[in-house]
Amino acid sequence: MRLLFHRWYKLFAVALLCFVFNAQAAEVSVAVAANFTAAMQKIAPLFEQETGHKLSVAYGSTGRFYAQIKNGAPFQVLLAADDETPAKLEKEGLGVASSRMTYAVGRLVLWSKQPGLVDKQGEVLKTAKFEKLALADPKLAPYGLAAMETLTQLGLLDQLKPKLVQGENIAQAYQFVSTQNAQLGFVALSQINPQEGSAWVVPSHLHSPIRQDAIVLAKGKDAPAATALLQFLRSEKARAIIRSHGYEI
Repeated sequence: MRLLFHRWYKLFAVALLCFVFNAQAAEVSVAVAANFTAAMQKIAPLFEQETGHKLSVAYGSTGRFYAQIKNGAPFQVLLAADDETPAKLEKEGLGVASSRMTYAVGRLVLWSKQPGLVDKQGEVLKTAKFEKLALADPKLAPYGLAAMETLTQLGLLDQLKPKLVQGENIAQAYQFVSTQNAQLGFVALSQINPQEGSAWVVPSHLHSPIRQDAIVLAKGKDAPAATALLQFLRSEKARAIIRSHGYEI
């Protein structure tokens, strides 16, 4: 009888723990900047495994996410490609005050699918070796704005304007180059394989810092899973993944 009681008690304890775990677990809706796609795809399963929470992730341009959030989109967390958009959302009451944090600092790179086309100083921009130069829409994507700032600093913007091809976000700009619809383009360092094609990592003094901030949005104010995600992004496991994808911390 005592043995049966102990077995029953253990089963009850396990069931109770599962119930508590499931009661605490929740799903969080996250809007993630397109340049952070690869890193987030590795971070997400680790976060779910360690916390029990589930992620519902959408990838796209920060500018478009801002417009959607303003129009009532049900996102609870934003991982932006800049620091201005989260600050603006906080000021407008659409982000939770003091939840904002910098989770990564991005690097801009001039990349081509063709080996040898892009030199290590970016001098190819001054040549006639290409017909199209891809970049993300500077009005929507911080990496696109950084690309425009770079061309301005180099004194090449007016000369290259006829060759510019804009994608809605950095993922589309990358697609233009990877499919060779554009011979080269400005993309995120995190997107490229260093062993493929040719690239020039743009010196950071040629553009404004690409500080990427995350913020808990108003719709995630009372969601423990939203806060847990930002805490997880500060963990060494998440930071190791972020660094491995070409970002600075």
